[in-house]
Amino acid sequence: MFWTMPTLMTWTRIVAIPLIVGVFYVPIEPATRNLIATVLFIVFAITDWLDGYLARKLGQVSAFGAFLDPVADKFLVCASLLVLVHLQRADVFAALIIIGREIAISALREWMAQIGASKSVAVHMLGKVKTAVQMVALPFLLYDGTLPGGLDTRVWGHWLLWLAVVLTVWSMVHYLQKALPEIRARVR
Repeated sequence: MFWTMPTLMTWTRIVAIPLIVGVFYVPIEPATRNLIATVLFIVFAITDWLDGYLARKLGQVSAFGAFLDPVADKFLVCASLLVLVHLQRADVFAALIIIGREIAISALREWMAQIGASKSVAVHMLGKVKTAVQMVALPFLLYDGTLPGGLDTRVWGHWLLWLAVVLTVWSMVHYLQKALPEIRARVR
């Protein structure tokens, strides 16, 4: 299951990271860089949904794919956040909260899996909504301009990123509450 179409699509999100970061070092018009980075992010973010859909549809769901998919998502989001902080388009505290939560929840899930309690921290709708909001905020901030119709992506991206921060904290609290009984049982 290492080289199935869904797994290859997941790998493309990891490969996309240097492309998205690198575009900001190419000596071209800033608006063109922003557009290229935005399009790349959107195309690769769509593979997040598509690889899961294809894995289920083609019967190619695998333990490796289930491991790699969230890793690829986290890499893509974290790298994009770091670029946005560097470009001064995202607040460093927002990035720290989002990245910190990803590390904490990944560690929690790994530990819960080791003790056989991974179902208590299974993906929840709140986490999915958080991811969806992030996946809209980040390309808005990468674009950093006004879309046809007068939509200012800077303003919308800023507010959506802070909404993602709120959802990030909320979902982290949710997962920690679900894990707390197991944590208490193991600490004694």
